[in-house]
Parts: sequence; C-alpha cells; structure tokens
Amino acid sequence: MLVANLRQDEPADINDLPEREGISSARGRFDDIMLFPSGLLTHEESDRLRPRVYEAIARETNDEAEENETRIGDVRFVKTHDAWTYTRDGQPLLGGSKGAQGAIVIVRDPRDVAPSLAHHGRQPIDQSIDFMNDTEAHFCGQRDRQPKQLRQLMPRWDGHIASWLDQTDIPIHLVRYEDMQADTAGVLQRALAFAGIRVTPDEATQAARFADFSELRKQEAERGFREAVTEQRGSGFFRRGISGAWLDELSSAQVARIEGHHAAMMARLGYDTVIAPDERIAS
Repeated sequence: MLVANLRQDEPADINDLPEREGISSARGRFDDIMLFPSGLLTHEESDRLRPRVYEAIARETNDEAEENETRIGDVRFVKTHDAWTYTRDGQPLLGGSKGAQGAIVIVRDPRDVAPSLAHHGRQPIDQSIDFMNDTEAHFCGQRDRQPKQLRQLMPRWDGHIASWLDQTDIPIHLVRYEDMQADTAGVLQRALAFAGIRVTPDEATQAARFADFSELRKQEAERGFREAVTEQRGSGFFRRGISGAWLDELSSAQVARIEGHHAAMMARLGYDTVIAPDERIAS
C-alpha cells in the first residue's frame, strides 16, 4: 500500500492493487513462463523449476513485464511468503541473485503475529501458535487438491526469518513493523533508498498518510476488500493495526509458548521477552 500510494494525488484503491500475479507463489506466472500448467507437477517438481521462472522474470524488460505488477520506474516489487530455501539441486528457490537484486524483509513481534494470524485464518490463537512453532509449516501445501498458489515453506517463525537474515545470496534491508508504525515516512524512505529509489520527505509523508491504517479500514468499510476471505467479510480484513496488542489478547501460557520457541530470534530483533527462561514452554 505504501508503494502504491507513492506520488499519487489521492489514496490508492485497496481493491485496485496490481498484486494478484505480484507474489512469488503465483501459479499464473509459473504456467505462462514454463508453457505448461504447474498443476501437473508435485510440489517438489515445481520447486525444482521455480528458480528458472524467477530468473526469466528478472530478465524481462518493462515492456514485457506484467501490467499487474507493482513497479516504480525500473524497480519491480514482488511479495513473497516463502522462506529462503534451496531446491534439491542446491539452487536458491527464489532464484538467488539471478532472480532479485535484494529483499526488504519485514518482521513483527511474534506475540502480535499470533492473534493477527488467527484473525486472518479464522482460527483459535493456539492453532496459530502451533503453526508458528511448526518446522513443517507451509501455505498451499495440500496434496489432495490444487491450491491457488504454489507451496510456500515456513519453517517456524524464527526459522523463516533466520533463512532470510543468514543467507548470503542477495543483500537484505530489515524493517520492523513497529518501527514502520512509529516513523512510516522515514522507514519508507530508507527502504526505497535500499531499492535504489530516491523520494523526498514530502512524497514519503503523503504516501504514509494515504496508506494509513485508518484509511485502509475506511475503504474496506465502504467497499469491502477483495483479498478478505468470505468468513472475514463480517469482521473486516484490517483488524487493529497496532503494536503490543498481544498484551490484552494473549494469556501468559500463550506468551510462554511463543517465547519458548522464539526467544533467541526475538532478542536478535530487539523484542524483549517477559517470561522467565525456566517458565517458557518449548513444546
């Protein structure tokens, strides 16, 4: 939303964002480039070909690029949920330096992630914590049907982040949700500078104002949001949008389960823990 609102005269329509094929796991882009449907392949077979897909996309000129991608000049932004993993052939799943010149890695306090994920998935918070603590977690990894997207591996919350921070294939720029909320324009400016895009303080400030959480909620209330699953349309996709909501949403046992698995990564990212080490639950 921040990128979509850059250098605009009015807030971008949340239902008119060029992102349906702008996610790395989109089947459509895979099928168009490989010239056969990914649905004929197993997850593992698709994974072995995905690096070639991203290399091909990276070689496209602006004239050849999909219209429904997020771009600023020559820079294309591609969303991903995937961890930085490697294929059975030892190739970076996302194409390494041939697939992207860098990555903006966005993190958030896992104690706030849990209730947000529960809302998004319409599931109990404990189920979301189970997912975040699962080294085999994934999106779209079912084998009894064809999901809308390719499989996305997420080896625990801390493992997912470590996979990006510790890889050496491409440079990264780390953004904490909490910092972005406290200084949206400044964080946006620095992230775009990393991507080679210079914006003025006024341009960044206006983009931040147009993408403010209150504006997103207002638009959803008026027109709905196409990315919301059917079950969310009564309660809204855009939930609270604050930092520290976990303090009134999680029980001490739930906090202990999260910190028990992820305390080391939380400390690495600057998130203070509240449960004593001997009281954390790592099961």
